[in-house]
Amino acid sequence: MHTGLTLLFQNLDGVRSDEEVVRDELALAERAEGAGFDSVWTPEHHFTGYGMTPMVPQFLSWLAGRTSSIKLGTMVSVLPWQDPVRTAESFCLLDHLSQGRAVMGVGRGLGRVEFDGFRLEMGESRDLFREYSEAIVQALESGVMEYDGDFYQQPSVPLRPKPYASFRGRTFASAVSPESIDLMAQLGIGVMVIAQKPWDKVEEELRSFRARFREINGQEAPKPVICVFVGAGRTRAEADRMRQVYLQRYARSTVEHYEFDNVGFAKIPGYEYYAGLSRNIEKHGVEGFCNFLADLQVWGTPDEVVERLLGYVERLDAGGVLLAPSFGGMPPDVTRANFELLADEVLPRLRAHDVGGDLGVLHGAEGAAATGDGAEATTLAAGAQS
Repeated sequence: MHTGLTLLFQNLDGVRSDEEVVRDELALAERAEGAGFDSVWTPEHHFTGYGMTPMVPQFLSWLAGRTSSIKLGTMVSVLPWQDPVRTAESFCLLDHLSQGRAVMGVGRGLGRVEFDGFRLEMGESRDLFREYSEAIVQALESGVMEYDGDFYQQPSVPLRPKPYASFRGRTFASAVSPESIDLMAQLGIGVMVIAQKPWDKVEEELRSFRARFREINGQEAPKPVICVFVGAGRTRAEADRMRQVYLQRYARSTVEHYEFDNVGFAKIPGYEYYAGLSRNIEKHGVEGFCNFLADLQVWGTPDEVVERLLGYVERLDAGGVLLAPSFGGMPPDVTRANFELLADEVLPRLRAHDVGGDLGVLHGAEGAAATGDGAEATTLAAGAQS
C-alpha cells in the first residue's frame, strides 16, 4: 500500500519562530525518502500560522533536487487563488525537475481569511474551481492552455516546457460534493479523503462518485487516498497525550482557521455543508466538535495505529494513506519521536498491506517523457510498492 508523509509547516502559538518551524519541517522532508515513505505532500495555505505553505510547487521543487524517487504531491493546490496558466506552468516545471514525480491535488478552498487576502469572493469559488480545473486538466494533456467560460476566458497559449508526461491517473480532488461529482468523474480525477467528516458521510459520497465515474468512463474509479493526523506512543500515557493535547489543539486550530462555528456560511453559495456544521456547533458547542474531529484521527501504540489505519483503508477501499506526524503545537522532540516511531514500526506494516487493484491517483510517470504535443504518455506505478 502506498504510504505518504504530510507536512503542514504549522506555527500555531508563536512559541517558536517561523524560521525554526520551517527548518524542522524541511528536515523531516529530507528524511522521508530514506525512511521509506512513498511520497511527501503539503497543503496550500496563506497569511496565518495554520500552514506556512504559500508556494507548494516551489517547496516540492526544492525537495525534488534532494531526492530521487519519492512522489511529490500538493494537498491541495487551491485553484481559485491562482491564475490557471501559472498553476499549469508550475506543475509542468515541477514534473520536469523531478522527472515525472509530481502528483497534482486540486481543491476550491475554505478559509475566509485566505479568500479575503486575495480579494476574492468565496461565493464564486465553486464556479471558478469548475472552470479552472477543466482548463488545467485539459492543458496538461494538450500542452496548450485555452478556455472560453463564463468566468474564465483564456486565448490559446502554449505551455513551455511542454508537459513532461500525462497527469492522467495522478490527479485528485480533496473532496467530492454532490455538485462536483459529475465534474470529477468527467475529468477522471481521483479523490483524497481528509479526515474531517463523519465516515458514513464519506462512504455515501464515495459510493455516488464511484457510480458516476463508472457510468461516464466505463471503468472503476481509482482508489481514494486518506490523509490522517497520526500520533504514536510507546506507552499508554504517551499515546493518550497525543489525543488529549496535540490532536485536540489541532482540532481547535482547524475550527479557528476555517471558522467552522461561523453561521455566516449560510449566506455563502457553495458552502451549504459548512453552514449546517456551524449550526450544529452553535447547538452543541465547540468542545464537542473538537472531540469529534480529534477522534476521526489516529493515535495509540504502534499496533493500535496500524489496526485503526487499516480499518479506515478497508472501510473506504482506499489505495493509500498519508500520515501527518507534526501538528497541534508539538515540540520538536515530540515530533521527531513520533516520526521515528511511525517510520520504524508503522510504515513497514502499512506498505506491506495489499490493497489490490489500481492505485489510480498514486501512479507516476518516471521515464515517460511526453510526446511532442504533450498528449498521452505512459505512466508507471508510484514508489516501490510492497
